[in-house]
Amino acid sequence: MDTNDKKKLTISQRISSRPGMGQVITAFIGLIALVIVFGLINPTFFSSRNISNLLRQIAPFILIGIGQSYVLITGNIDLSIGSIVGMSTMLSATMMTKGVNPWIAMCITIVAALAVGVCNGYLVAGFKLPPFIATLGTMTIARGIAQIANGNYNTNAIGEAAQGFRNFFYYGKTLGLYNTIWIAIVVFLIFNFFLSHTRNGRYIYALGSNPEAARLSGVNVVKTTVIVYTVSAFCSSIVGLTQCASAGMGAMDAGNSYEMYAVAASVIGGVSTLGGQGILLGTVVGASIWAVLQNGLQFAGAPVAIRNIVIGLIVIVSVLLDIIVRSGKSKAFKKAK
Repeated sequence: MDTNDKKKLTISQRISSRPGMGQVITAFIGLIALVIVFGLINPTFFSSRNISNLLRQIAPFILIGIGQSYVLITGNIDLSIGSIVGMSTMLSATMMTKGVNPWIAMCITIVAALAVGVCNGYLVAGFKLPPFIATLGTMTIARGIAQIANGNYNTNAIGEAAQGFRNFFYYGKTLGLYNTIWIAIVVFLIFNFFLSHTRNGRYIYALGSNPEAARLSGVNVVKTTVIVYTVSAFCSSIVGLTQCASAGMGAMDAGNSYEMYAVAASVIGGVSTLGGQGILLGTVVGASIWAVLQNGLQFAGAPVAIRNIVIGLIVIVSVLLDIIVRSGKSKAFKKAK
């Protein structure tokens, strides 16, 4: 073996030895297999039009997956994601139909969503509420805000004045890709850097691995928890704005079940529901698998019920495997001690 081969092997070993990368590689192989299978079932799956639309469908799953991944890595969960999507859709659309400048409406909407995220963080870390209960409550509140935003009605069309807004978030293209995809890429790059290369990112992993040890080592548990829930709310608000731009109106039921989509994207990509483990690259792969399954099963003619059953089983198996693997590692560690 020559020097170049050794260098290549060393690089591959470094990549595969990175924590969480093994699950990402496994998920990526599964993604490739799914693409090949669905392409063989229906060659139209590989059409340029479908691939372009598929990428645009993946983008919202990546965004909400990033938010949920941040929360899951701390060992918590966010059930308010879907309702924040709906709230953001309705708030932005309602303001636009009332004559508010679309970009001002966007800023107000994001601030409102961030307020819910901060509230979630303080309820969980500051007041010690179980994350399931805290975010279940804010989920209901946010959905209520979505319903009363326009007097318990869906909004009218947001109008021609919002065409620039619609192009930016959904219909426009840059360098051949829909802007929705670029938004997801930029958000991924920013939050992946924050999680992987900053002190607060290390605190997030530490909190999920051992909350008490993290606290004793100087991690501000309340601040870190507020950060992850704020990130989750921000990502949800961007998806809500995307939904508004896509439909050209506000729908009170926008974002229904998105909290489940977010968990699926995260756990399929290797983010542990037990906390302390996972990387955002895996979330991107998990979101892609989710979208490919939805799209491919539709091309294969599978009924909606079958699609839901298949995807639900995959989520359960992913979480179960994570628990089995983590339990096995824990037992091995105890024996070594």
